Amino acid sequence: MLVVVVSNAPPRLRGRLAAWLVEIRAGVYVGNYSARTRQMIWDQVLAGLDTGDAVMVWKAPTDQGYDFLTAGTNRRMPVEFDGLKLVSFLPEKPR
Repeated sequence: MLVVVVSNAPPRLRGRLAAWLVEIRAGVYVGNYSARTRQMIWDQVLAGLDTGDAVMVWKAPTDQGYDFLTAGTNRRMPVEFDGLKLVSFLPEKPR
C-alpha cells in the first residue's frame, strides 16, 4: 500500500500523480506499487512540488510496519528516536 498526500501542489503534479494513483480525496493518492515504481513516483513529486509540501507513506518491514518521506515546508518534521520514525512539530511562526 502506498499513500501520497500533497498540499499546495501545482495542477501538473496532481495530474501526474492521478496517472499512477487513485485520488480518493483532494490531494490524497493511493496505490500499490513496487519499490522501484514508488521511487519513481517520489522523484516526480520532488521535481514538481514547487512551493507545496508532500508526504509519502508505504508498508515496510519495520517495527512500525510502515515508512515515510516528507518534502517541502511544513511544521511536521520526521525524527528518528530509538529506531522509530516519529514526527516532531516545529513552533508556530509569530504573527
